[in-house]
Amino acid sequence: MDFIPLAENTPLSGLITYWVIETLAVEMGSWLRANPTARISINVPPEIVGRGGLLYAGTKSGLFDVVSQLIFEVTERGMPDLVGVNAINNAWKMGARVALDDVTLVSGANLAILSRCHISIIKLDQSLISQISQECPSPEWLGGITAMLGATELEVIAEGVETKLQAMTLLKANIQMVQGFFFSRPIPAADFIAYHREAPHSQLIQSLHLNCGL
Repeated sequence: MDFIPLAENTPLSGLITYWVIETLAVEMGSWLRANPTARISINVPPEIVGRGGLLYAGTKSGLFDVVSQLIFEVTERGMPDLVGVNAINNAWKMGARVALDDVTLVSGANLAILSRCHISIIKLDQSLISQISQECPSPEWLGGITAMLGATELEVIAEGVETKLQAMTLLKANIQMVQGFFFSRPIPAADFIAYHREAPHSQLIQSLHLNCGL
């Protein structure tokens, strides 16, 4: 919450992103190749979208041979100009998927980018998910998301899921993917590979589906 805002809009943001890509290639590259249905998301700061460095870092690290397994997460402010828009569309042509992060639905502004870019995924901000509670089990925005999913091919990821009620509510609303502390706290790469191998998430989702009556 403190470090990332301080690093953004400085030369550090690009350097950190390149380091993340290189580290991801070392720690997770073999795992990705062994699990072709797995996906890894990388946050991309606005300062480097469309500036060439992302393509260079991906090529140098060798990650672009698994480009179809990568998701680049950008925010609306990460695509302020034509260069950024073209970069997103080129990434899509190469096989990568792009997610629009921090979608709050407060206005149409953060979804207007969908008309200009090949966005495959939208990520609902945790400020929305936190509204799902015993007192408010079905916030107003939930129906709109369900309707949108029925009318488009977009995938939706809900961020910040912390309770079973939130997870079950989102499943009932046909939201395809969820993430948050309810499933796991952040863990090192080696621990994540073990976590995936044991597949507790599959058992948990199956249990949630049964509880939802799906």
